[in-house]
Amino acid sequence: MSLSTLKVAVIQMAVALGEPDENLRKIEKLVREAALNKPDVIVLPETWNTGYFPINISEQAPVWGKRAVEKMSDLASELAIYLVGGSISEVNNGQLVNSAKVFNRKGLEIASYQKIHLFSPGEENRFYTEGNKVVTFEIEGHICGVIICYDLRFPELVRRLALDGAEILFVPAEWPHPRLEHWQILQKARAIENQIFVISCNGVGLGNGVKFCGHSSVISPWGEIMKEAEEEEEIFQIELNTDAISEVRKKIPVFIDRRYSYYQLS
Repeated sequence: MSLSTLKVAVIQMAVALGEPDENLRKIEKLVREAALNKPDVIVLPETWNTGYFPINISEQAPVWGKRAVEKMSDLASELAIYLVGGSISEVNNGQLVNSAKVFNRKGLEIASYQKIHLFSPGEENRFYTEGNKVVTFEIEGHICGVIICYDLRFPELVRRLALDGAEILFVPAEWPHPRLEHWQILQKARAIENQIFVISCNGVGLGNGVKFCGHSSVISPWGEIMKEAEEEEEIFQIELNTDAISEVRKKIPVFIDRRYSYYQLS
């Protein structure tokens, strides 16, 4: 049975580039702080363990990927929360990957998504190996999906998640300030066209000379901004009424009216 309301806390933070020990301590502090308001779910930003991304990423990821997973599992279990653990740099099957991890209230890993679309203008594809699986998971009876940063520019991926039943989309990111307007518009677009909640958690501060824009947000299935952070570190919490999804889909039945047989993509 699914709950009609879901309390979600978002941790928008500055990640210290190439300082995983510092980041691990900071994450624990902020997650504990966010948990004081008794959310069901806490959301973290992209590559919070290493930053995006240090020169020695291949040296840091094997050790600090494992430690990040252990820490997130322990926190989820101790605090009895779902933890959408942003993403971390880790090594999987001998390959460096950018992975989003999700843990349930018992600290069990219930989802692991490896970023499919690597940002080639930033040479992310030189360091990381792309993922090849679309991932859904369940939180309190609601099917959810997760994508990472640049993935947001690819509507086909989010539509696949929606067709797989996703009602809530989590988007951990390290999105740069020069493309702030794209960040805001794309979140609204993915929410409106798929009639889902979009919950983003972006970084702030500087990394590799790039300023991250913050503006972590919660967008309704109607495309309304329900909550939006500024450009500083911030923790915010919001309560979602998931009945809004069915209400919007009754009003504008795009999933009934779509005629995909005429425009299948390859």
